[in-house]
Amino acid sequence: MAGVRKIPMRMCLGCGEMKPKKELIRAVKSPEGDISLDLTGKKSGRGAYICRSAECFKKARKTRRFEKAFSCQISDEVYNNMEKELSDDE
Repeated sequence: MAGVRKIPMRMCLGCGEMKPKKELIRAVKSPEGDISLDLTGKKSGRGAYICRSAECFKKARKTRRFEKAFSCQISDEVYNNMEKELSDDE
């Protein structure tokens, strides 16, 4: 009996929409406290998801959603690196 596979859904920090996990990019806070984008989805650590659009990233940054998700302060340098990675990926 072949069942229908359940698609894992995650919420985007920017727009708040539930989307399939594969359509989103994972931001990760590693056990050492480093925050970066995980384009492979395999890094270990606390994850939060965001759409592949720069608009959603800017909205999440402005409302400090990453800081709430990771329970820590995030410097502008880290945000700028993440924004650069996001634009390089597109």
